[in-house]
Amino acid sequence: MAYSEKVVDHFTHPRNMGSLPKEAPDVGTGIVGAPECGDVMKLQIKVQNDTIVDAKFKTFGCGSAIASSSLATEWLKGKTIEQAAAIKNTDIVQELNLPPVKIHCSVLAEDAIKAALSDFQHKTGAGRQSGRGAGTQPDSPEGGQNHIAHSTP
Repeated sequence: MAYSEKVVDHFTHPRNMGSLPKEAPDVGTGIVGAPECGDVMKLQIKVQNDTIVDAKFKTFGCGSAIASSSLATEWLKGKTIEQAAAIKNTDIVQELNLPPVKIHCSVLAEDAIKAALSDFQHKTGAGRQSGRGAGTQPDSPEGGQNHIAHSTP
């Protein structure tokens, strides 16, 4: 399978890899897993005055999952909560030119963004963003793929 130059670049030179202190009141953490392949993604955002000022990730998975995480953190920086909630997996697919068998990696990134936003909103008591999935808790049944499952690639 051939990967786009952007996937290879983000995989070999990931941006914003690392962690933020999850106990901090201005940090939202989303941890999600993909049953399709066993990938696990942790994405964190740091928010000040309704703007994401930092984003970090740790992903255990394939190159497409790492590239999707890396790209997502780049896109999140400087966005408002509302703008971040509007990021869709299809945007990531298009930017990275992901093949159909790797689209689930972009879904994982979108789910991690939504889970991190939800965690931040829960910590701060901020208004929930209805209809976008940002109001669900990472461990709730309505949170989509927000669970960790083990499967073979």
